[in-house]
Amino acid sequence: MADRPDANELAADEQLLDAQVHDPERAVEAALRPRRLAEFIGQRVVRDQLSLVLDAAAARRRPPDHVLMAGPPGLGKTTLAMIIAAEVQGALRLTSGPAVQHAGDLAAILSSINEGDVLFIDEIHRLARPAEEMLYLAMEDFRVDVVVGKGPGATAIPLSLPPFTVVGATTRAGLLPAPLRDRFGFTAHLDFYSVAELEQVLHRSAQLLDIVLDADAAAEIASRSRGTPRIANRLLRRVQDWAEVRGHGRADLAAATAALEVFEVDERGLDRLDRAVLRVLCERFGGGPTGVSTLAVAVGEEPETLESVAEPFLVREGLIARTPRGRVATDAGFAHLGLTPPSSQTPLWS
Repeated sequence: MADRPDANELAADEQLLDAQVHDPERAVEAALRPRRLAEFIGQRVVRDQLSLVLDAAAARRRPPDHVLMAGPPGLGKTTLAMIIAAEVQGALRLTSGPAVQHAGDLAAILSSINEGDVLFIDEIHRLARPAEEMLYLAMEDFRVDVVVGKGPGATAIPLSLPPFTVVGATTRAGLLPAPLRDRFGFTAHLDFYSVAELEQVLHRSAQLLDIVLDADAAAEIASRSRGTPRIANRLLRRVQDWAEVRGHGRADLAAATAALEVFEVDERGLDRLDRAVLRVLCERFGGGPTGVSTLAVAVGEEPETLESVAEPFLVREGLIARTPRGRVATDAGFAHLGLTPPSSQTPLWS
């Protein structure tokens, strides 16, 4: 039986390839963000659509329509919100759905809004219902009703708001209620990046960070970055660390390969947690079908971690499949581990 992966090691690998923001990475990532739409790499369709929306609003001399951005983490939703604020020359107010749990929290934010400002709400699908209902009115009529007092003596005081733009970001667009979704004038769907686009991102970041990056090294890093710029930039910094400490100061192919081997990121972008899940499914459970709770116990992780971190990428790569009976390893999953699929494996369609 294979040794159970160490939980601390799994957590370290998970953080390396996690597209969410973690300190102290935030300051470096902020320095790498493009400031204008023309500098933004990738997402060609979204850039064209957003450029049209912003240009039309500028021609009318009014704030642009509210914008909803949907897509996996790390693809540039926050960066695009900052770019919108810069393009319209308005202040950017940042908050998140989990931080706004009461209508009063949202009212306090909205009361300080100036004309032309951009209010960015990350994970907007997690807004509390009272705040969500207040946001409806603010987005549509540019006013909020502040309730003073309680019970029969409560009074609603209308507060007019200057025209402003709400930019919402969500990783789970399906959880947005229809009334909120319909109040956005433009919805942008961000897709994963191609390897070629990630190479452009890496070369730009290397220039900003004063890293000497070879083209073949950029291609190697890009191919292991899960189609996500945030992950590509983090791997670039780990390659830089290896080159400066154990190499010759140049991020060449040898440095990239060695650094990614140290951090256990394989040629398809799988980290230790991904491989632990795939190996347990293939070797211990014969390829499945196996429930996610059982897999989580076998690798020493929480089911939510597997569902949000490892499983989406493994499914997208075609290494496992989700079926009504549980998770099943595909032939490609067995091949990635150098294993032969059992002939008695349950078909995916059963």
